Amino acid sequence: MTNAEFIVQHKTDDVRKLALKKVPDGVDIAFCLQQIEGWQLALKKIPQWAENDGLLYPPHLSMEQCSSENTALYKKRLVQRLLHDEMGEMVDLTGGFGIDFSYMAPLFQKAIYIERQEQLCRISQHNFNLLGLHHAEVRNAEAENELPNIDKVSLIYADPARRDSSGRKVVLLEDCQPDIAALQEELIKRAKVVMLKLSPMLDIQQAIRQLHYVREVHVVSVDGECKELLLVMHHQEMPLRYYCVNIAGTIQETVVPDEWPNAVICEKEKTFLYEPNASILKAGVQDALCEKFVVQKLHPFSHLFTSDELIADFPGRIFRIVGKSDFSKQGLKILLSGIKQANLTVRNFPATVQELRKKLKIGEGGSVYLFATTMKDGSHVLFRCEKAKTD
Repeated sequence: MTNAEFIVQHKTDDVRKLALKKVPDGVDIAFCLQQIEGWQLALKKIPQWAENDGLLYPPHLSMEQCSSENTALYKKRLVQRLLHDEMGEMVDLTGGFGIDFSYMAPLFQKAIYIERQEQLCRISQHNFNLLGLHHAEVRNAEAENELPNIDKVSLIYADPARRDSSGRKVVLLEDCQPDIAALQEELIKRAKVVMLKLSPMLDIQQAIRQLHYVREVHVVSVDGECKELLLVMHHQEMPLRYYCVNIAGTIQETVVPDEWPNAVICEKEKTFLYEPNASILKAGVQDALCEKFVVQKLHPFSHLFTSDELIADFPGRIFRIVGKSDFSKQGLKILLSGIKQANLTVRNFPATVQELRKKLKIGEGGSVYLFATTMKDGSHVLFRCEKAKTD
């Protein structure tokens, strides 16, 4: 039996159980397990790739670190907006498994993939040929060493490695490889646009202070979970803008300028309660929502908003308030009457979800939503809510 036949026969099997079974002669079980596990991950993360028979998959870590199909498509659209028809040549300095490269490269007349790991270069060359990216040039080199060989191009893209020599995760720019802060002048000199994919844990303001040409900050979430931080750099002078994105079937994008009026703090909650999505909170632009969506904040540090009119396109979760209580025994008894389980959130509140759930003696889940927070006057309250209908 060949490796290809074995992979096709067992592609949906449990890899851990498969590893313990006796295999036919001629089968490289280590290679096959890597390919089966890679395909199974691709089926969830990059389904368009999983449909292509014959693609090769790298070790688990590279699959874990690669972009998803959703975020790669977002970058493709972003590049189209940034460069319009100026799609001459692009360079991916840190190719990796090549997902982002494969979605952006078709936009350009020439596309160069640079990767320091020889194994990833071999895998990517094979895959690019199968995907029809015949204009892609693969270079096995260190980004720092190859950068001087790059002439003026339309786009330089980089996703610095975020693990140290011991394999531990790192976040700071200077700890990643390559060190983008140290290379920024060379990057900006050689490209019309530089786009960086960085850790979603990175301090955005610190990164902006370190990098001198940042014009756009893109915080990208998928189904409410923050996945990527993209920084766009170029020479053109323009005000910094934040793009807060949530991909959940469709793309919800909220664009916020670098400056906005102070948040409007309400004296009392209104009919609806709003919780901004993860991208808004990560970008730190939640106060700008007061003007942009005509809502008011419950407290300067609570990051919950309210309004009497339903704002159906608010970037986050939307609820109707059906009850409210202080934390007196009698008040809680009335508010929580008949409730055995609820979805509990705390915002600017002196207890964790676990501590409060234990105190309230309620389980997880159900259709009831509880928010424990602090109001403008400093009082602690518990809101009982239901999902608002926005159709």
